[in-house]
Amino acid sequence: MLIANCELRIADDETSNGVMHVSLLRVELRIPESQSLKAKRSVLKRLVARLEAMKVAVSEVANQDKWQAATLGIAVVAPQPGRVDEVAASVERALYDDPRVEVVAIHREHAEAP
Repeated sequence: MLIANCELRIADDETSNGVMHVSLLRVELRIPESQSLKAKRSVLKRLVARLEAMKVAVSEVANQDKWQAATLGIAVVAPQPGRVDEVAASVERALYDDPRVEVVAIHREHAEAP
């Protein structure tokens, strides 16, 4: 699966020079203390709420039927590339700092499109 940091042209305005910057992350998590899907959902619900408070979009995209594994898709959008990188780095720190989950992998690639 391609995860990209993209540059897309949109209508011009004074703050973004007509460019929208997007960063997509695919995050593989392990939830070692989960013994049921209900326990997993409880952990993910709190984690997703914390991430969404950072103004990012979050969805569980794989491993929905596994008790101790989760895969999240996270999207960050901003008018400046530096801001996208800053928010994505904050998201990664929040994931690594959460004691309820172990980060197995974070996939983030960079690409530019006119």
